[in-house]
This record gives sequence, C-alpha cells and structure tokens, in this order.
Amino acid sequence: MSPKRIVLIQGHPDATQPHLCHALAAAYTAGAEEAGHVVRCVKVAELDFPLLRSQQAWEDGALPAGLEQAQTDIRWAEHIVLFFPLWLGDMPALLKGFLEQVARPGFAFEQEAGRASFAKQGLKNRSARVVVTMGMPALIYRWYFRAHSVKSLQRNILGFVGIAPVHETLIGMVGDFKPADGSRWLAKLRRLGQRAQ
Repeated sequence: MSPKRIVLIQGHPDATQPHLCHALAAAYTAGAEEAGHVVRCVKVAELDFPLLRSQQAWEDGALPAGLEQAQTDIRWAEHIVLFFPLWLGDMPALLKGFLEQVARPGFAFEQEAGRASFAKQGLKNRSARVVVTMGMPALIYRWYFRAHSVKSLQRNILGFVGIAPVHETLIGMVGDFKPADGSRWLAKLRRLGQRAQ
C-alpha cells in the first residue's frame, strides 16, 4: 500500500484533560505512522472561531484566521478521520460549528457568479472514517436510533461535499469500560491507522 496523507479531526470539545477520543486518535496515529502514512491533526477544542449566525456570513464572510490551517490540512488530505463523543444524541456543538465554518463556498463547493454551486463538490477524491464514543450500547444506537446523527454527518456534510466512501466506528458503553475493553479498541484503531482506513 502506498503511503496516504491523513488528517485527524479531534472533535472532543474539552482540551483541559485527556479523554478516550484522544487515546483513540493517538492509537490511530501510531498505527498510521508505523505503516509510513503521513498524519496531521486538527484539534477543534484548541481553535478560536465564532459560530456562524447567517447565510450571508457563511457565503460572504471571511474565514476566521484560526481555521485557515484546518482548511489547508483538509485540502491536503486523502483520508479524513473524525473523532467525537456523542452528546445529546449528536456531535458536540463545537464540532458542528467548526464544520459549518470550514465547509464554505470556494472550499467545500465551487462558486459560480459569487454563489455556492452545490452541484460542484469541492472535496472529492477523499475517504473518511467517523469514530464516535457513547455511553449507550453501540447496537442500540445503531439499530434503535438508526445512528441518525452519524448518518446525517455522512450524508448531509461529508457526502454533500464529495467525501466518499465514509465508514464508521461506534464505541459504546464507554463509562463501563474495563482495561481489556480499552486495550481492545486501542488495538483496533491502531490497525485501522496502519491500513489508513
């Protein structure tokens, strides 16, 4: 396998202490680098940006300076891996705000006559994996709740801008983890990193 360019988007909003999402991302990075892949990391909790409040700001406003490197890294990448905990059944608001900011016309979509052309996706030829931790059993989230927020992310954000295929890793019952559970998931993420999947 030829080396891939990978960007990890760490979507856990708490930068004050390490969480499972950070350990999973570190395991993925270690596996990827062992296999010769090149990895960059975007830590959303460490970035400074406001929330968008209007369509006009999204279409015509300037990208916050603190997000310029994130856009550069996403454009550079061949494979994108997003990590986040499930909060109130969805991704944390900070991650959603980040995605809204970076997925602007001229980047995520091409522009025609100064407007976003949604038919012309700007991030084609990239694959992705979404890694989500949660307190409930992953099977209940997947089958009873239909993994609705992950499916929405895949369809309405990643797929909408041309990123495909998108795979998911759902990790449930994290509050009840035993050491063996953590070790098993870290090993799995390391293997995914080695394969750049």
